[in-house]
Amino acid sequence: MPVSMPIAFVTGGSGFVGGALIRRLVAAGWPVRALARSPRSAAAVRAAGAEPVTGDLHNLPALDGTDVAFHCAAFVERWGTRADYEAANVTGTRNVVEACRKAGTPRLVHVGTEAAVLAGQPLHEAGEDVPLRPDSKSLYCATKAMAERVVRDAGGDGLRTVVVRPRLIWGPGDRTILPALADSVRRGRFRWIGPGTHLTSTTHVDNAVHGLMLAATAADPGPVYFVTDGPPAVFRDFITSLLATAGVTAPDGHVPPRAAALAAAGAEGAWRVLRLPGAPPITRTEVWLSSLECTLDIGRARAELGYQPVITREAGLSDLAAGPGTAGSAGTPPPPPGRP
Repeated sequence: MPVSMPIAFVTGGSGFVGGALIRRLVAAGWPVRALARSPRSAAAVRAAGAEPVTGDLHNLPALDGTDVAFHCAAFVERWGTRADYEAANVTGTRNVVEACRKAGTPRLVHVGTEAAVLAGQPLHEAGEDVPLRPDSKSLYCATKAMAERVVRDAGGDGLRTVVVRPRLIWGPGDRTILPALADSVRRGRFRWIGPGTHLTSTTHVDNAVHGLMLAATAADPGPVYFVTDGPPAVFRDFITSLLATAGVTAPDGHVPPRAAALAAAGAEGAWRVLRLPGAPPITRTEVWLSSLECTLDIGRARAELGYQPVITREAGLSDLAAGPGTAGSAGTPPPPPGRP
């Protein structure tokens, strides 16, 4: 008899990770429905191979018949109000959980982040037991911690929830990190924060998607997993190599971390109190992500999910430099599908 393929529902399918995930699911034969809040989003998820379903995180369609829901949507803008972050990252996540429960969806896989445990401190070979930081002064970090708590608290009574936490997602299709860095260099605004010699974990989009697939298909997954490219890299070396794939040479100028942190705190305060237009020139989140060690232990994902990076950092950088049409996103077969 033919294998009955799981049916997936994806939020954030028009984004970087969500789009790559849809392509991987479709390549594996999964029927996929994806939330689309605009004609542009609908066109993007349709191009990736999914059936677009009109709605948003506050007006979700019925998920009846869905075997696995993947929650990839989030408010990831570098600046916004508390209401902006909470509406998408916390209330939106709660709405996805409630939709899964209402439909009897047996599994929800949530795209988390190491930012959920960040409050201005370095992370050294951190494991999943590092406490969540909903008290973080970064609204993104705080609300992603709150969202993860919503997901983890929802597990049970027929709903299995799994959080997959990549760090610094990069690769083909990135419309955020590399474009922003390259634009900053071209405008003469790029500065290293400190020498940049600290270590960082990174996660190629293929490895992030592989982790999500494993979380969706594992027979008995745990509640949360870090997934990365494996060994960490020197932050400055990685960013320099990433910029080089776009034909951009990283400059040498840098500012002291303490000065950058004080400038970010002051700028954020001014923008919030004075309600200035646009975004501050630098934010706390950017200082933390750019100047602090962040190395993550993926031992739990290896042991419990069988996770191994499907593409190395070196191969991913080589693919990016070579341009479209090379091996890369969705180029590595996913694990054999089956109903969770």
